[in-house]
Amino acid sequence: MALTTEAIEQIRGQLETEATAAQHLAALRQAFPGLSMTRCDASDIDTETPVLETARFNLYLLDAADHCAHVTADPSRATGLILAEKAKGAVK
Repeated sequence: MALTTEAIEQIRGQLETEATAAQHLAALRQAFPGLSMTRCDASDIDTETPVLETARFNLYLLDAADHCAHVTADPSRATGLILAEKAKGAVK
């Protein structure tokens, strides 16, 4: 399932609501059933550049189509989403 610009904006809209990380993941799983979903702390993945940033989350795209899974900036290659929650009070 390739992601589109519209899908990325739909994800932004979801992540900007006042929901818990678990609620966001549940909504994203429902909206994008073909993608894998992973949640982590933003400090666990701070060496990559997110495709989307909100006040509370960084979003990364996962490409696991080939032999090794890796973070990608190409929505057409995305097989999953990584939702990285920022620490409370963290400012970028």
